[in-house]
Formats: sequence, structure tokens, C-alpha cells
Amino acid sequence: MDSNEVLKEALKKTSPKAVAAELGISLSLVYKWTEPACEDGSGSRNPLDRLQKVIDLSGDMGIVEWLCQQNGGHFVRNPRVDGNGIEHVLTATQEIISQFSELLSHISAAAIDQSIEKEEAEEIREVWDKLKSYAEGFVVCCEKGNFEQMRLIPPPSKGPRRLGM
Repeated sequence: MDSNEVLKEALKKTSPKAVAAELGISLSLVYKWTEPACEDGSGSRNPLDRLQKVIDLSGDMGIVEWLCQQNGGHFVRNPRVDGNGIEHVLTATQEIISQFSELLSHISAAAIDQSIEKEEAEEIREVWDKLKSYAEGFVVCCEKGNFEQMRLIPPPSKGPRRLGM
């Protein structure tokens, strides 16, 4: 879905007039955000496109992470999976099971004293996010019929640590 379509859907749940008033901008600008940006001047670079440009220029995912946290979630990047071959299904499945077991071990170890410290919670979050990312890569490979690419996705145990940790 294009950014202008996302905004058009969001504006169905509120009043464009209220959005314009709250943001201190013209109502016509709010409506222009819902049109595709074109060479002929219709449409306007909307806030989503502008934020994406900042992310592209900076290479920093802090904006996305912040938006997710502000809305009660966490950002987990999907791994790249391209190509065509179907291989390594069993290996990837075993890795997911193994990493889920590791997650449960972290939870059990942290909760053994009937409380979970901040550092323990951060470790659980890190293991969980890595597992979700790896599992999403697996699902994408299932959808595309391409398991050769699973070899290129580092397993959660070998993946990078989360930012800010």
C-alpha cells in the first residue's frame, strides 16, 4: 500500500478538518497527502514519505522503533529472502525449535526467583525479537517456495544484538 493510501484510510477514522486544525496546516494540504505525488503537482509529499526519506538518508531505524513503541509494539526487521530454490526446510525448522527452546530457558532462568529484573527482561526481549525475525524469514521462504535463502539468514543465536543494548 502506498503512503497516500495509508493516510487516506487513517483519515476515514477521523476528520481531516480536525487533523488540519490540530497540526496547524490547511485542510487542502491534508487532502493532498491522500493523493499520489505526481509530476503535474497534484498530491504532496506527505509525512510518511518524509519520514521514510529521513530513515533512508540516515540509515537509522530509531524513528520506526520509536513509532512502534509509542503505539504499544516493537519493531522487528524482516530478513531479506530472495531467490528460487527449495532447500534446507528441516534445518530452518530445527533452528526455530531450538531458538524457541532457548527463549523458554531464558524465561525460566529469569523467573526462577519469582521476579524478572530489567536486564533479564531486556535479554528475553532480545532473544524473542531475533526469533521473530528469523521465523518471519522462514514464513516468507515458505510463501515464495525458497528455502535456499534460509542459509543466508543468520540464526537468532548468531544475529546482531538489538540497538541500544
